[in-house]
Amino acid sequence: MTDPTFGRLRRLDPRQAWPHEALNFTPWLAEHIEHLGELLGMELEVEEREAKVGEFSLDILARDLGSDRCVAIENQLEATDHLHLGQLITYAAGVEADVVIWISRHIREEHRQALDWLNRGHEGATEYFGVVVELLQIDDSHPAPNFRLVASPNDWSRKPSRGSGSGEVTGKRLLYRDYFQELIDELREEHRFTNAKAGQPQNWYSFTSGTRGFSYGANFAWDERVRVELYIDLQDGGANDAAFAALQEGKDEIEAAFGEQLSWEQLEGKRACRIATYTDGSIEDPVDQLAAHKSWMIDRLLRLRSVFGPHLRDASDHGQRARPTVEA
Repeated sequence: MTDPTFGRLRRLDPRQAWPHEALNFTPWLAEHIEHLGELLGMELEVEEREAKVGEFSLDILARDLGSDRCVAIENQLEATDHLHLGQLITYAAGVEADVVIWISRHIREEHRQALDWLNRGHEGATEYFGVVVELLQIDDSHPAPNFRLVASPNDWSRKPSRGSGSGEVTGKRLLYRDYFQELIDELREEHRFTNAKAGQPQNWYSFTSGTRGFSYGANFAWDERVRVELYIDLQDGGANDAAFAALQEGKDEIEAAFGEQLSWEQLEGKRACRIATYTDGSIEDPVDQLAAHKSWMIDRLLRLRSVFGPHLRDASDHGQRARPTVEA
């Protein structure tokens, strides 16, 4: 038997790829936030870079779409230090973060212990993660970024639900959690649609589209209907309406590609808009019907991504141009 040929794995200085933390690494991470989400099993969407917290600035303010939790991310291309630990806690308090992520090229043991202590002290109210960023190369290959988890809440990866209330999950909330666990597992493992790993005890689940302000959603509506949607929320009503209108201009083409008529909803009295498709159903339906709902949701989510994906960047541009200008 011929011995296999292996390349040599090397760890490079991250500053070879990102010379400056604020000017290079943070913008890159914001554009490739899915890499971090994959490690942590979250559907991360960036809300703001250099988010103001009093007189200071948090590197990245994000949201975990699947659980609607606020995520604070602080970056450091050097070894961790006490200054950044203090900043981390300050930022977490300032934005009332549910999840706090400290990224560094090297997390010192005393700081890993501090993150463990914070996780114990908060009893799950806020989750603290320590993540090492590496730059790897095999022989003369292109360098590859790699995130490695070194600190996390106790048993966080085995928790069936995080961040959706305390106490025992029972009744409808348990039905929702179990249903969406199966849904996201199939979407992640068979279709690479999501990084999410934990079902939540709620009647909806949101997934990132890759374009800020647009998300895909799977819901059990209150009127005994099952809904799959493209949800538009650019944090401004006028911007949402402009993005919605830009998509609606291609309605006939979009619906033909989707294969059925869609419900185009500007949601009067609300800031957001949605484009949705519906079928009858409830979380309390028999098991065989729930399986049918899951197949229906997956099929429509995949179709939404395929049909709307190429249009979202242009719709986002229309929305941004409609934002009110702020006078100095």
